[in-house]
Amino acid sequence: MKKLFILLFTFIFFIGCNDKSEKFNGLDMNMGNLFRMSDAKTRSISPENFTGEKGKGGMATLEEGNAAHAARDLGQGWKVNPYIFIEPGEEFILAEIEGEGSIQHIWMTPVCDYRLTILRFYWDDETEPSVEVPVGDFFASGWGMGFEPQIKSLAVCVNPRSGLNSYWQMPFRKKCKITMENINDKKARIYYQIDYTLTDVPDDAGYFHAQFNRLHPFPSKEDYTIVDNIKGKGQYVGTYLARGAYDAGWWGEGEIKFFMDGDTEFPTICGTGEEDYFCGSYCYRNRKDEKGIMQYDQFDSPYTGFHYFKDNPEISYETKIGQYRWHILDPIRFETDLKVTIQSLGWQSGGRYLPLQDDMASVAFWYQQEPHNPFPDLPSKEKLIIKKENPNPMK
Repeated sequence: MKKLFILLFTFIFFIGCNDKSEKFNGLDMNMGNLFRMSDAKTRSISPENFTGEKGKGGMATLEEGNAAHAARDLGQGWKVNPYIFIEPGEEFILAEIEGEGSIQHIWMTPVCDYRLTILRFYWDDETEPSVEVPVGDFFASGWGMGFEPQIKSLAVCVNPRSGLNSYWQMPFRKKCKITMENINDKKARIYYQIDYTLTDVPDDAGYFHAQFNRLHPFPSKEDYTIVDNIKGKGQYVGTYLARGAYDAGWWGEGEIKFFMDGDTEFPTICGTGEEDYFCGSYCYRNRKDEKGIMQYDQFDSPYTGFHYFKDNPEISYETKIGQYRWHILDPIRFETDLKVTIQSLGWQSGGRYLPLQDDMASVAFWYQQEPHNPFPDLPSKEKLIIKKENPNPMK
């Protein structure tokens, strides 16, 4: 009888410790938990509801709506304010959220110069942004309007014509602020929607970060820095790389290197080539057309992708290239610090590597504990602009 009592007590204790009624917080959504109920509150911010408040959408009047002319026969509630204008030199607050929760999806259609329109995200009480990236590069579309690829990945989707979507999960514990600055001399028109949930955030949740860099033209025989001076504990989750190639030959032999947790001269992780890191091979099945110009097979997948656009080498690039790699199932974890570089490397005669001086621009994506190191200043407006003329001294 005593043994039976002990077994019964152990069974009840085990069931109690594995209680299936544990509350679900509504985060980390997937097909495997889509049926689970939670107390999370769904909200959305757009030009039709700047605060995301319950029951406050579509209230713009003809007197205040940017699309009042189109809605003049219908009035309030009929798509009166579906977009915003951002004046030259203005920084507009797209969203300001109070409470605890997570951004789950962002849709945006910017009508502007993508490189001169800067997104910034601030978590909790930050005064320095955790995200500071030109809008096109943030959505893996660094070459601007008219050069958006179609992307069907898990983290970013780009749909015809310029439907830019982000599915990165971005938790916050106190508040969140998202701004967009127009540093161009022309007015920008922005359509957008930010979908988020208010819910409990796990103690081990890191904060989302994204940092942009560009170097143009590229110094010969130097490594290009994707990101440097990340300090703290975190995990690197993605790279977007936009390359303006000036030569008709192959450009993707450079190795990517991850220096982590005190690495100095040599990295812990060293790739074997640019297209290898982006999960392709053999020059993306390069072949030449009847004019001897390199052709490639484009692809996009849940985790990796490659796209390109032919240009005019007489006045600009031979090819505009975009590549993304999301480390969703293979995040690169670091304890104290991280630096990421890549070489710009092609081929020359005699089977020798050729250092290239292409246009290199990138975005690094990672999660980490706060505080984070302040980002370096963005390149100047002049160095952000994608020019038509060819500045490469080797041409």
